[in-house]
Amino acid sequence: MKLDRDCLPADLATGAFAARIMTVDGPVVVGLLGEAAFDLTPAFGTVSRWMEEEDPVGAIRKRGAPMALDLDALLANSAHDARDPAKPWLLAPVDLQAVKAAGVTYVRSMLERVIEERCRGDASLAAAVRIEVREIIGDDLANLVPGSAEAMRVKEALVAKGWWSQYLEVGIGADAEIFSKCPPMAAVGLGAKIGVHPNSAWSNPEPEAVMVVSSRGRIVGATLGNDVNLRDVEGRSALLLGRAKDNNASAALGPVIRLFDDGFSLEDVRRAEIALAIAGRDGFALDERGAVGSISRDPTDLVAQMIGAHHQYPDGAVLYLGTPFSPVKDRGAPGMGFTHREGDVVRIASARLGALVNEVDRTDECPPWSFGAGALMASLMRRGLPRP
Repeated sequence: MKLDRDCLPADLATGAFAARIMTVDGPVVVGLLGEAAFDLTPAFGTVSRWMEEEDPVGAIRKRGAPMALDLDALLANSAHDARDPAKPWLLAPVDLQAVKAAGVTYVRSMLERVIEERCRGDASLAAAVRIEVREIIGDDLANLVPGSAEAMRVKEALVAKGWWSQYLEVGIGADAEIFSKCPPMAAVGLGAKIGVHPNSAWSNPEPEAVMVVSSRGRIVGATLGNDVNLRDVEGRSALLLGRAKDNNASAALGPVIRLFDDGFSLEDVRRAEIALAIAGRDGFALDERGAVGSISRDPTDLVAQMIGAHHQYPDGAVLYLGTPFSPVKDRGAPGMGFTHREGDVVRIASARLGALVNEVDRTDECPPWSFGAGALMASLMRRGLPRP
């Protein structure tokens, strides 16, 4: 796997970014202003603490120590199959934040969830069920405002037809689906392996924009995420969501957090397009694109449903916004749709957020998660650095 400057935002020189790198001494919190790098570890210790600043961008120069950082070497060494542990590499750009995800926030992915449910996790039935679902439901749900009177009328009509679904409930009902994707510190970053459970025969990536949120509920930036999903497991029962979503190396984030400033805001995220490319060892190739703005619930609404008086996250949180699409291109027998195979290289990209590139492997073959919150605290203590 080759990682180079194409993984960084196209306008890197004009933006402000947060990154984490692993060194022989432990994780280092890095601020980037263009290609100038600043070590923020002595000031904050963690990215989560840095994101609590009233002005995270201003804190880069005000609190950071200039550091020498060879971005080309850092990117090259972030590839899992070319990594020298004696040299720095990129980690997921968050640490102690809760890692949350919103599901069923786009019509295309919502209909695919309904299809999973109707198939009971059997991929061989997907093509026929997909046709049946679209004949009955159609695509006009994209114009519905979740929780509105019109949405409730559609719900009543679908119930009368016997086609109501738990996924339609969270797709067009008042309450969004918000779940925990993985524990803090468990997400992997650019160049790492991502894991699919060996018991799954129907899996896929979920390319998503991810909001970075302070403990006060303020959205301070954005990054890219891959919410790796086991479609057959979730299709068997929504109560298996934890098994389908939270496995070793099944949450990827990165490559960096783009901080909101005068040149980049939440409106730029709403206007963004996410591209997904998959390249398999078997020669399989897939390229799809989706607009973040086709989301049925605004990011601010989703964040408000995640955090507030009803639920606090003292170390902040990141929120996957949901995927604009689930790949359905046949891989193998006609009608079987897409599923991952070991060795797939997945690239999730958006021009102003960069590209998150990972290689698929079995969860039990990916490096085990061993560096958690306790290890981070011990590392900071050992270096005499501030702890949250």
